[in-house]
This record gives sequence, C-alpha cells and structure tokens, in this order.
Amino acid sequence: MKILIIRFSSIGDIVLTTPVVRCMKMQLPSKTEIHYLCKLAHKGLLTENKYIDKIWVLQPNLSQTIRDINAQKFDYIIDLQNNLRTFFIKLFGKSKVYSVDKLNFRKFLLTQFKINAMPTLHIVDRYFETVMALDVKNDQRGLDYFNPSASSEIYDATEITPQLNFIALAIGGQHATKRMPLDKLSALVHQLNYTIVLLGGKEDKHTGELLGAMHKGKVIDLSGKLSLNQSAGVLALSQAVITHDTGMMHIAAALQKPIIALWGNTVPEFGMGPYYGANEIGYYNSQVSDLKCRPCHKLGHESCPKGHFKCMNLQNIQSITEALNKVMA
Repeated sequence: MKILIIRFSSIGDIVLTTPVVRCMKMQLPSKTEIHYLCKLAHKGLLTENKYIDKIWVLQPNLSQTIRDINAQKFDYIIDLQNNLRTFFIKLFGKSKVYSVDKLNFRKFLLTQFKINAMPTLHIVDRYFETVMALDVKNDQRGLDYFNPSASSEIYDATEITPQLNFIALAIGGQHATKRMPLDKLSALVHQLNYTIVLLGGKEDKHTGELLGAMHKGKVIDLSGKLSLNQSAGVLALSQAVITHDTGMMHIAAALQKPIIALWGNTVPEFGMGPYYGANEIGYYNSQVSDLKCRPCHKLGHESCPKGHFKCMNLQNIQSITEALNKVMA
C-alpha cells in the first residue's frame, strides 16, 4: 500500500501527528509506504523521521500538488489538516480518504458562547480515530521528535555546561495573547530558584534581552540564537520546561520532559495539551479559571480583545513555582 498523510503546519501540530505516523508504519503490512505532505518551512521536522518513506511539499500552485499526488496513485489519503486546500486535493483525487474532524463548530461554541461540547480526547487520540478503519491503534509511546542537537553541540555553542542544572523557559508564542507579558515573566524568573535558559525565535529576542538584563547571573538568554534542533537539544538537557501553548511544548513532551504549560487565551480543552501517551511524566496546566471571556479564540489575537489580558496578568506565580517543584519530583 501507499498512504499519504497530510498536515501542512505548524511545528506543534506536525509533532502531534508523529504517533499516527509511527503506528501506521509499524502496524500495517511491511511493504506499506508512508508519505507525508507538508509546507516547505516544516519539511525539516520530518526529514529524520524513520517512519516516513517520502516527504512531499505543498506547492504555491495547488494544481501542481494535486497532479503530483494523483501521479502516485495512493491507496489512502489521511487528511489531518482538513481545510479548503485539502478539500480540493481530495476532490480531484481517486484515493480512499479519511479526514480528521476538527470539531470547528464545537470550538466555536466554546470560544463564542463558553459552551463546552468538546470531547475529553486529546487531538492525538482523535487522529487515531481517523485511521481506525485501517485497524491502526495507539501504541501509547507518546510523541516523536527526531534529531535534537547533541549535548556536545549545545555545550560548544552556548554557556550551558554539563554540570549546569537548569529550567528551560520558552518565551515565544505565535500570538500575543498566548504569551505572558514581560513583567509577569520577570516575576516568574525572580521566584524560581534555578538557572533559567530562555528559548525563542528571532521575534522574541528583545524580550529575552530585557529578561537577561533584569536577572544577570540567573538567566542564559538563547532566544533568537538557535536553530529548532538546537533548541530541542537544550530542552533535552533541561530539568523541566516552562512554556506557552506553542510548538516548544509539544517538542518538550516528545522529549519526555516535565512541563509547566502557561495558558492564556486558549485552553487545554481544545485537546492540545502536553501529551506523553502512557509515559508517566509530570506536567501542570497553569491557567486563570473562571474568566468569562476565556477562551476568546481557538488560535489567538495580537492583543487582548477586552483590554485587560487577565488570562495572563492574573497567573499565580507562586502556584507555578510549587507546581514546578512537584512535577520535577
């Protein structure tokens, strides 16, 4: 058989598909080929995945992608993206299709009317429901992340040493309402009795520099300085990870790290929290409960629609510190 899995983006969403990729490759007949279609920007997440036989890149011209896929004569398409572009890919193809239910109406009810009709299943388990007809079952081994940078590379490229015990703090997030404000991040760093290593993209560099200046001697600022694999290498060396609802959270879970997840405008009820399968790893979802405005969007905003940003400004720093000690224990 030849099977195509589709998930265009983003970092965390692709990492969350890895259990399905692994289980399909391991449980289906030995000659089954597993192909994967994603955006060019995220191809690097998959190139080292030993369970994928070939990676396809979404072309700017969708018709070219459709022609490429149809030429392969896939037996099945597993659509874990399920949007307008995948609709046309499936419409003009001849493969048997299984598509994930993204539960958009239920998410609409939750964000707009605060009616929680979401299932208790994690998105990973919903992905397995999608391939149930192929008799593929969850092996409960958790997520995969291949090729984090080796510890020797991290020691050579950063101030981290083999003797250093540290907490990784991922300060980034695609949307502003997913990110803790600078003053709260500073209060958190001040409260923690650990060396803190900051991780983030180039867009987080200014925040990292400010935190580093505020807490000299306690903070190692690596924001905007590392590749994704190098950041993953830092996560692998950490004692635990504090992160927003972002791709770093899922990479940390794939690396079996204890996690403190900081939730702003989004909620774990969307089914996208830390996922370890049957592995018993401690984690804690830090969130401000009983806010009538939360969740305000399934993704995020560039500023708080209400102006007060209580979902982050009211985060309890003491509770986060206590939770960190518990998950590390």
